[in-house]
Amino acid sequence: MKELFILAVVTTFTLVTYYLVEPFAHSQMHKHVEGEGFTYKDLPALTKTGDATRGKDLVMGAGACVGCHAISVEGMPAPMDAVTSAASYGVNPPDLSNVGAVFDAKFLGDLIKNPTHALLLEKKFDPAKGQMYPMPAFYGAGGDIDQEVADMVAYLQSIAVKKEDLTPNMAFEVACGRCHAVHYPYVLDGKNHSAWTQIGEKPKFKHKQDELAFETKVLDYQDSLTKYLGTLPPDLSMYIRSRGEHYIKTFVEDPQAYLKGTAMPRVGVTAEAADKVIEHLENVGDAKRHEREEVGKNVMIYIFIFAFFAILWKKEVWKELH
Repeated sequence: MKELFILAVVTTFTLVTYYLVEPFAHSQMHKHVEGEGFTYKDLPALTKTGDATRGKDLVMGAGACVGCHAISVEGMPAPMDAVTSAASYGVNPPDLSNVGAVFDAKFLGDLIKNPTHALLLEKKFDPAKGQMYPMPAFYGAGGDIDQEVADMVAYLQSIAVKKEDLTPNMAFEVACGRCHAVHYPYVLDGKNHSAWTQIGEKPKFKHKQDELAFETKVLDYQDSLTKYLGTLPPDLSMYIRSRGEHYIKTFVEDPQAYLKGTAMPRVGVTAEAADKVIEHLENVGDAKRHEREEVGKNVMIYIFIFAFFAILWKKEVWKELH
Protein backbone atom coordinates (compact mmCIF):
# COMPACT_ATOMS: atom_id res chain seq x y z
CA MET A 1 0.00 0.00 0.00
CA LYS A 2 2.90 2.35 0.77
CA GLU A 3 4.15 2.01 -2.82
CA LEU A 4 0.72 2.76 -4.25
CA PHE A 5 0.43 5.84 -2.03
CA ILE A 6 3.82 7.12 -3.18
CA LEU A 7 2.85 6.44 -6.81
CA ALA A 8 -0.41 8.37 -6.33
CA VAL A 9 1.42 11.36 -4.82
CA VAL A 10 4.04 11.46 -7.58
CA THR A 11 1.36 11.09 -10.28
CA THR A 12 -0.77 13.87 -8.76
CA PHE A 13 2.10 16.35 -8.53
CA THR A 14 3.23 15.45 -12.06
CA LEU A 15 -0.24 16.05 -13.52
CA VAL A 16 -0.67 19.34 -11.61
CA THR A 17 2.72 20.56 -12.84
CA TYR A 18 1.89 19.56 -16.40
CA TYR A 19 -1.46 21.36 -16.23
CA LEU A 20 0.12 24.58 -14.93
CA VAL A 21 2.91 24.51 -17.51
CA GLU A 22 0.90 23.46 -20.59
CA PRO A 23 -2.94 23.70 -20.69
CA PHE A 24 -3.37 26.48 -18.10
CA ALA A 25 -0.44 28.58 -19.32
CA HIS A 26 -1.56 28.15 -22.92
CA SER A 27 -5.10 29.25 -22.05
CA GLN A 28 -3.76 32.43 -20.45
CA MET A 29 -1.37 33.32 -23.26
CA HIS A 30 -3.53 32.48 -26.27
CA LYS A 31 -7.04 33.63 -27.07
CA HIS A 32 -9.56 30.79 -27.13
CA VAL A 33 -12.13 30.86 -29.91
CA GLU A 34 -15.00 28.41 -30.25
CA GLY A 35 -15.93 27.46 -33.78
CA GLU A 36 -19.44 27.13 -35.18
CA GLY A 37 -18.86 23.91 -37.07
CA PHE A 38 -18.45 25.66 -40.42
CA THR A 39 -22.15 26.54 -40.53
CA TYR A 40 -21.53 30.17 -41.61
CA LYS A 41 -24.57 31.55 -39.84
CA ASP A 42 -23.93 35.06 -41.15
CA LEU A 43 -24.28 33.96 -44.78
CA PRO A 44 -27.69 33.81 -46.50
CA ALA A 45 -28.93 30.36 -47.46
CA LEU A 46 -29.56 29.45 -51.09
CA THR A 47 -33.32 29.70 -51.45
CA LYS A 48 -33.61 28.27 -54.96
CA THR A 49 -32.92 24.84 -56.42
CA GLY A 50 -30.09 25.21 -58.88
CA ASP A 51 -29.95 23.86 -62.42
CA ALA A 52 -26.42 22.80 -63.41
CA THR A 53 -27.05 23.17 -67.15
CA ARG A 54 -28.15 26.78 -66.81
CA GLY A 55 -25.35 27.32 -64.33
CA LYS A 56 -22.75 26.20 -66.85
CA ASP A 57 -24.01 28.75 -69.37
CA LEU A 58 -23.73 31.48 -66.73
CA VAL A 59 -20.26 30.45 -65.57
CA MET A 60 -19.02 30.32 -69.15
CA GLY A 61 -20.93 33.40 -70.24
CA ALA A 62 -22.50 36.22 -68.25
CA GLY A 63 -20.67 35.29 -65.06
CA ALA A 64 -17.36 35.74 -66.88
CA CYS A 65 -15.72 33.26 -64.48
CA VAL A 66 -13.44 31.78 -67.12
CA GLY A 67 -11.94 35.20 -67.74
CA CYS A 68 -9.84 34.62 -64.59
CA HIS A 69 -10.32 31.00 -63.53
CA ALA A 70 -9.32 27.68 -65.03
CA ILE A 71 -11.80 24.80 -65.15
CA SER A 72 -9.46 21.95 -65.99
CA VAL A 73 -12.15 19.24 -65.82
CA GLU A 74 -13.86 21.03 -68.70
CA GLY A 75 -10.59 21.34 -70.61
CA MET A 76 -10.34 25.07 -69.96
CA PRO A 77 -6.89 26.29 -68.87
CA ALA A 78 -6.30 29.49 -66.94
CA PRO A 79 -6.07 32.58 -69.15
CA MET A 80 -2.78 33.51 -67.47
CA ASP A 81 -0.03 31.62 -65.68
CA ALA A 82 0.10 31.78 -61.88
CA VAL A 83 2.83 34.44 -61.69
CA THR A 84 1.10 36.77 -64.14
CA SER A 85 -2.24 36.26 -62.39
CA ALA A 86 -0.69 37.10 -59.03
CA ALA A 87 0.86 40.24 -60.50
CA SER A 88 -2.60 41.24 -61.76
CA TYR A 89 -4.83 40.21 -58.85
CA GLY A 90 -2.48 39.71 -55.91
CA VAL A 91 -3.06 35.96 -55.85
CA ASN A 92 -3.71 33.32 -58.49
CA PRO A 93 -7.48 32.67 -58.85
CA PRO A 94 -8.28 29.02 -58.09
CA ASP A 95 -9.12 26.35 -60.61
CA LEU A 96 -12.90 25.91 -60.28
CA SER A 97 -12.88 22.17 -60.96
CA ASN A 98 -13.26 21.09 -57.34
CA VAL A 99 -14.43 24.19 -55.49
CA GLY A 100 -17.91 22.66 -55.31
CA ALA A 101 -16.53 19.82 -53.17
CA VAL A 102 -14.28 21.97 -50.96
CA PHE A 103 -16.33 25.11 -50.32
CA ASP A 104 -19.68 25.42 -48.57
CA ALA A 105 -22.64 26.10 -50.89
CA LYS A 106 -23.74 29.21 -48.94
CA PHE A 107 -20.19 30.52 -49.08
CA LEU A 108 -19.96 29.95 -52.84
CA GLY A 109 -23.28 31.72 -53.39
CA ASP A 110 -22.26 34.74 -51.35
CA LEU A 111 -18.79 34.72 -52.90
CA ILE A 112 -20.38 35.09 -56.33
CA LYS A 113 -22.71 37.94 -55.26
CA ASN A 114 -20.66 39.69 -52.60
CA PRO A 115 -17.07 38.43 -52.42
CA THR A 116 -15.79 40.89 -49.81
CA HIS A 117 -18.55 39.88 -47.39
CA ALA A 118 -18.11 36.16 -48.00
CA LEU A 119 -14.37 36.47 -47.40
CA LEU A 120 -14.74 38.85 -44.41
CA LEU A 121 -12.54 41.43 -46.13
CA GLU A 122 -14.88 44.42 -45.96
CA LYS A 123 -12.42 46.36 -43.78
CA LYS A 124 -9.65 45.88 -46.31
CA PHE A 125 -11.72 46.51 -49.44
CA ASP A 126 -14.11 49.44 -49.14
CA PRO A 127 -15.52 50.62 -52.51
CA ALA A 128 -16.41 53.99 -50.93
CA LYS A 129 -12.67 54.54 -50.45
CA GLY A 130 -11.76 53.23 -53.88
CA GLN A 131 -10.54 49.93 -52.46
CA MET A 132 -11.95 47.39 -54.88
CA TYR A 133 -11.60 43.66 -54.37
CA PRO A 134 -9.97 42.04 -57.44
CA MET A 135 -12.90 39.64 -57.97
CA PRO A 136 -15.94 41.60 -59.21
CA ALA A 137 -19.37 40.85 -57.81
CA PHE A 138 -21.94 39.16 -60.04
CA TYR A 139 -24.95 41.43 -60.50
CA GLY A 140 -27.05 39.02 -62.50
CA ALA A 141 -27.73 38.24 -66.14
CA GLY A 142 -31.14 39.89 -66.34
CA GLY A 143 -33.20 37.27 -64.54
CA ASP A 144 -33.75 36.25 -60.93
CA ILE A 145 -30.27 36.72 -59.46
CA ASP A 146 -30.91 34.28 -56.60
CA GLN A 147 -31.89 31.61 -59.12
CA GLU A 148 -28.87 32.39 -61.29
CA VAL A 149 -26.49 32.12 -58.35
CA ALA A 150 -28.09 28.83 -57.29
CA ASP A 151 -27.63 27.56 -60.85
CA MET A 152 -23.94 28.51 -60.86
CA VAL A 153 -23.36 26.82 -57.51
CA ALA A 154 -25.17 23.69 -58.76
CA TYR A 155 -22.89 23.60 -61.80
CA LEU A 156 -19.73 23.96 -59.72
CA GLN A 157 -20.90 21.14 -57.46
CA SER A 158 -21.78 18.95 -60.45
CA ILE A 159 -18.27 19.05 -61.96
CA ALA A 160 -16.42 18.54 -58.66
CA VAL A 161 -15.25 15.19 -57.39
CA LYS A 162 -17.54 13.39 -54.98
CA LYS A 163 -16.90 14.33 -51.37
CA GLU A 164 -15.76 10.80 -50.56
CA ASP A 165 -13.18 11.03 -53.37
CA LEU A 166 -11.75 14.34 -52.18
CA THR A 167 -8.20 13.65 -50.99
CA PRO A 168 -6.36 15.62 -48.30
CA ASN A 169 -3.90 16.88 -50.94
CA MET A 170 -6.71 18.12 -53.17
CA ALA A 171 -8.47 19.90 -50.31
CA PHE A 172 -5.25 21.61 -49.24
CA GLU A 173 -4.38 22.70 -52.76
CA VAL A 174 -7.79 24.31 -53.36
CA ALA A 175 -8.24 25.84 -49.91
CA CYS A 176 -4.70 26.84 -48.92
CA GLY A 177 -2.14 26.08 -51.61
CA ARG A 178 -2.22 29.38 -53.51
CA CYS A 179 -1.04 31.37 -50.48
CA HIS A 180 0.83 28.91 -48.25
CA ALA A 181 3.91 26.85 -48.98
CA VAL A 182 4.97 23.53 -47.46
CA HIS A 183 8.75 23.68 -47.42
CA TYR A 184 9.59 20.13 -46.41
CA PRO A 185 9.18 17.14 -48.71
CA TYR A 186 7.55 14.12 -47.10
CA VAL A 187 6.80 10.45 -47.71
CA LEU A 188 3.23 9.18 -47.41
CA ASP A 189 2.00 5.68 -48.21
CA GLY A 190 5.32 4.92 -49.82
CA LYS A 191 5.11 7.87 -52.24
CA ASN A 192 7.58 10.74 -52.21
CA HIS A 193 6.07 14.23 -52.25
CA SER A 194 8.16 17.25 -53.15
CA ALA A 195 8.00 20.59 -51.38
CA TRP A 196 4.85 22.58 -52.19
CA THR A 197 5.17 26.14 -53.42
CA GLN A 198 2.42 28.68 -54.06
CA ILE A 199 2.63 27.84 -57.77
CA GLY A 200 2.55 24.09 -57.30
CA GLU A 201 4.68 21.14 -56.26
CA LYS A 202 8.36 21.70 -56.92
CA PRO A 203 9.47 19.40 -59.75
CA LYS A 204 12.75 17.56 -59.92
CA PHE A 205 15.12 19.29 -62.31
CA LYS A 206 17.88 17.87 -64.43
CA HIS A 207 19.59 21.21 -64.94
CA LYS A 208 20.36 23.79 -62.29
CA GLN A 209 19.29 26.67 -64.50
CA ASP A 210 15.81 25.18 -64.78
CA GLU A 211 15.57 24.95 -61.00
CA LEU A 212 16.71 28.56 -60.65
CA ALA A 213 14.12 29.66 -63.23
CA PHE A 214 11.38 27.92 -61.24
CA GLU A 215 12.55 29.45 -57.96
CA THR A 216 12.56 32.88 -59.61
CA LYS A 217 8.90 32.39 -60.54
CA VAL A 218 8.10 31.41 -56.97
CA LEU A 219 9.84 34.54 -55.65
CA ASP A 220 7.97 36.73 -58.13
CA TYR A 221 4.68 35.17 -57.05
CA GLN A 222 5.55 35.63 -53.38
CA ASP A 223 6.39 39.29 -54.00
CA SER A 224 2.93 39.87 -55.47
CA LEU A 225 1.29 37.94 -52.65
CA THR A 226 3.18 39.94 -50.02
CA LYS A 227 2.09 43.24 -51.57
CA TYR A 228 -1.50 42.00 -51.69
CA LEU A 229 -1.71 40.67 -48.12
CA GLY A 230 0.85 42.89 -46.43
CA THR A 231 2.97 39.90 -45.39
CA LEU A 232 3.92 36.53 -46.81
CA PRO A 233 1.62 33.83 -45.39
CA PRO A 234 3.47 31.35 -43.16
CA ASP A 235 4.89 28.06 -44.31
CA LEU A 236 2.57 25.32 -43.04
CA SER A 237 5.07 22.46 -42.84
CA MET A 238 5.02 22.23 -39.04
CA TYR A 239 1.92 24.34 -38.33
CA ILE A 240 -0.20 21.46 -37.11
CA ARG A 241 2.42 20.74 -34.44
CA SER A 242 2.99 24.33 -33.37
CA ARG A 243 -0.65 25.47 -33.40
CA GLY A 244 -2.81 22.38 -33.14
CA GLU A 245 -6.00 21.27 -34.84
CA HIS A 246 -8.44 23.49 -32.90
CA TYR A 247 -6.54 26.70 -33.62
CA ILE A 248 -6.16 25.96 -37.33
CA LYS A 249 -9.81 25.01 -37.79
CA THR A 250 -11.21 28.03 -35.98
CA PHE A 251 -8.73 30.38 -37.65
CA VAL A 252 -9.69 29.08 -41.09
CA GLU A 253 -13.38 29.39 -40.22
CA ASP A 254 -13.08 33.01 -39.07
CA PRO A 255 -9.62 34.66 -39.18
CA GLN A 256 -11.07 37.93 -37.87
CA ALA A 257 -11.97 36.25 -34.57
CA TYR A 258 -8.25 35.94 -33.85
CA LEU A 259 -6.77 38.88 -35.75
CA LYS A 260 -9.06 41.83 -36.33
CA GLY A 261 -8.27 43.43 -39.66
CA THR A 262 -6.15 40.56 -40.92
CA ALA A 263 -5.83 40.32 -44.69
CA MET A 264 -6.33 36.55 -44.60
CA PRO A 265 -9.77 35.82 -46.03
CA ARG A 266 -12.32 33.45 -44.59
CA VAL A 267 -11.69 30.25 -46.52
CA GLY A 268 -15.30 28.99 -46.62
CA VAL A 269 -14.58 25.27 -46.57
CA THR A 270 -17.08 22.66 -45.46
CA ALA A 271 -16.52 20.77 -42.21
CA GLU A 272 -15.53 17.68 -44.22
CA ALA A 273 -13.03 19.63 -46.31
CA ALA A 274 -11.57 21.20 -43.16
CA ASP A 275 -10.94 17.71 -41.80
CA LYS A 276 -9.20 16.84 -45.07
CA VAL A 277 -6.98 19.93 -44.80
CA ILE A 278 -6.08 19.00 -41.22
CA GLU A 279 -5.29 15.45 -42.33
CA HIS A 280 -2.97 16.81 -45.02
CA LEU A 281 -1.17 19.03 -42.51
CA GLU A 282 -0.80 16.03 -40.19
CA ASN A 283 0.58 13.99 -43.08
CA VAL A 284 3.12 16.71 -43.79
CA GLY A 285 4.03 17.67 -40.23
CA ASP A 286 3.96 14.18 -38.73
CA ALA A 287 4.02 11.61 -41.50
CA LYS A 288 5.01 8.77 -39.15
CA ARG A 289 2.35 9.48 -36.52
CA HIS A 290 0.49 6.20 -37.15
CA GLU A 291 3.68 4.20 -36.71
CA ARG A 292 4.54 6.16 -33.57
CA GLU A 293 1.08 5.60 -32.08
CA GLU A 294 1.42 1.87 -32.69
CA VAL A 295 4.84 1.81 -31.05
CA GLY A 296 3.40 3.79 -28.13
CA LYS A 297 0.70 1.17 -27.56
CA ASN A 298 3.29 -1.62 -27.56
CA VAL A 299 5.50 0.30 -25.12
CA MET A 300 2.57 0.78 -22.72
CA ILE A 301 1.73 -2.92 -22.90
CA TYR A 302 5.36 -3.73 -22.12
CA ILE A 303 5.39 -1.31 -19.17
CA PHE A 304 2.27 -2.88 -17.65
CA ILE A 305 3.67 -6.40 -18.05
CA PHE A 306 7.02 -5.31 -16.64
CA ALA A 307 5.32 -3.57 -13.69
CA PHE A 308 3.28 -6.71 -12.93
CA PHE A 309 6.35 -8.96 -12.79
CA ALA A 310 8.33 -6.28 -10.89
CA ILE A 311 5.66 -6.23 -8.17
CA LEU A 312 5.72 -10.05 -7.94
CA TRP A 313 9.51 -10.03 -7.77
CA LYS A 314 9.50 -7.31 -5.09
CA LYS A 315 7.02 -9.28 -2.96
CA GLU A 316 9.15 -12.39 -3.29
CA VAL A 317 12.38 -10.62 -2.29
CA TRP A 318 10.87 -8.64 0.59
CA LYS A 319 8.31 -11.14 1.85
CA GLU A 320 10.33 -11.97 5.00
CA LEU A 321 10.62 -8.28 5.95
CA HIS A 322 6.86 -7.54 5.90
